[in-house]
Amino acid sequence: HKRWNGKSEPFWILVSNGEEIFTSTLIDIAATTRQYDGSKGISTTLFVPYEIDEDEDKARSSTYYEIDILSDKWVGVDFYESIYLEDIDIPEKDYPYTKLLSLKPLPISALGNRAYERLYSSKFEFFNPVQTQVFFNLYHSDMNVLIGAPTSSGKTIMSELAILRVFNERPDGKIIYIAPMKALAKERIIDWKRRFQEGELKKNVVELTGDFTPDLEALKKASLVITTPEKWDGISRNWQHREYVRQVALVIIDEIHLLGQERGPVLEVIVSRFRYITAQTKLNVRIVGLSTALANAKDVADWLGINRFGLYNFKPSVRPVPIEVYIDGFPEKHYCPRMATMNKPTYKAIMTHARNHPTLVFVSSRRQTRLTALDLIALMSGQELSGDYDYQQTGLSNEELESVQYEIDDENLKNTVQFGIGMHHAGLTENDRKIVEHLFVNKKISVLVTTSTLAWGVNFPARLVVIKGTEYFDAKTKRYVDIPVSDILQMMGRAGRPQFDNKGIACIFVSEEKKNFYKKFLYEPFPVESSLHGQLVEHLNAEISAGTLTNIDSCIDYMTWTYFFRRLTKNPSFYNLDHDKGISYLNDFLREIIVE
Repeated sequence: HKRWNGKSEPFWILVSNGEEIFTSTLIDIAATTRQYDGSKGISTTLFVPYEIDEDEDKARSSTYYEIDILSDKWVGVDFYESIYLEDIDIPEKDYPYTKLLSLKPLPISALGNRAYERLYSSKFEFFNPVQTQVFFNLYHSDMNVLIGAPTSSGKTIMSELAILRVFNERPDGKIIYIAPMKALAKERIIDWKRRFQEGELKKNVVELTGDFTPDLEALKKASLVITTPEKWDGISRNWQHREYVRQVALVIIDEIHLLGQERGPVLEVIVSRFRYITAQTKLNVRIVGLSTALANAKDVADWLGINRFGLYNFKPSVRPVPIEVYIDGFPEKHYCPRMATMNKPTYKAIMTHARNHPTLVFVSSRRQTRLTALDLIALMSGQELSGDYDYQQTGLSNEELESVQYEIDDENLKNTVQFGIGMHHAGLTENDRKIVEHLFVNKKISVLVTTSTLAWGVNFPARLVVIKGTEYFDAKTKRYVDIPVSDILQMMGRAGRPQFDNKGIACIFVSEEKKNFYKKFLYEPFPVESSLHGQLVEHLNAEISAGTLTNIDSCIDYMTWTYFFRRLTKNPSFYNLDHDKGISYLNDFLREIIVE
């Protein structure tokens, strides 16, 4: 009723074992939102720990969880349910981490090519321990490789070893680098054009993104194509009629653990298509996947056609630059007041851990970049007036500051840079973003308040990273949802970058009830599930339209190449499959999806 309920009803979902609350989330049931009608129900995901009996593949029979759903407005409106885990299948135990071997670091002279050595000689003389361990398989073999390693472990250089292998063995072959987002693609474009194209190697590097589409001749001449999943999906669908697609020798997929997120289905279709093309035509297309540590690395490796010699899944602790992580909880109930109370601890963290060192402050929205920057300025000014202040605000002279402010369009940014604080988000003009990036990299400003997209883009060095809140407003569900743990790890990875720092510090500010969750799960990788089943119809229709699939049997054969098919048998309940009916039912299940 509108009079009593208003536009929405807030409910808390609490998950506990009767003694400890493991996780909680607040949902708003909106009266005008169709997804909350009685027929569809409400869907939300919560992560909880479980215990396993030794030598058993079942959860301990005594393991249960209490789920309480409590109204945030009405007394006595609550619901209760207990869930026992005795019938839950436990993931297989053959996903061990790769042990980091105590190897003598390889010098860059191991490349055996002076031109290749000069690509790295200005940065370092020896490959780091992780790069040393994967060097032979990447540079001296053509096997498919999956590397799961923490951010800042040098995975980009690992991918370059596979690129140099193609330059040596198949100079006419094409290399496709697929970045999950444009920010990451832009970084690679700038770097690889400078080093591979404009340097002495003279290899053509081409950008294929939503911002730029090259002509056919440029694609034919390209040695290295940097693209996003959506663009390469459209190009590779008609692979039978496009010679340059059939010339691909190497596909590099960055951040492959994002398979389960919004853009995951397109990424999955691209890789499955290449595997299908390889099987149909006997063409040798090498696949190199880059990721953070994975809980089900073997499933991803099987999907990519990787044997155990090509699978590397390192622990987060193998990070070349050690990192200290501090997790603080804040009790404020509502989002905006909670963000405001985090500003003073953010300032204290800067003064304690990174005085006169670069600091990145990650927030969830453009508005929060402005509010946070202005609050930090106020706190700085207050301490300056008290006389207890020795912080260097900016490295700009008066003349440089006037020049910079003249070039900046955003009025708020003009104000903040004079205090040594920059802002970075998609709402700024490209010129403003470039100015801020230049100032921060050259240490003219020491604090950069930014949205999370920067974590995937330009490689900024920072001593301290502050993650101010782990939620963002999702316009689709019209509520605040948790930032994926993979994104949190990516932001943390910006602290203590190799070649810049000998240590890094990350401060993670969360709501109080989620503090234990992040303590338990921050370094525990979650299984990567497929999200293809939600868009399977669209992708199958695209393949049928392109002439790749001609009947139901070919559709089923095509689906067996997908990651969705691998996970369907490993975690059937996630995909609404009755796993007690056997393999014959699996065929009927796939056929039913296709016919529908």
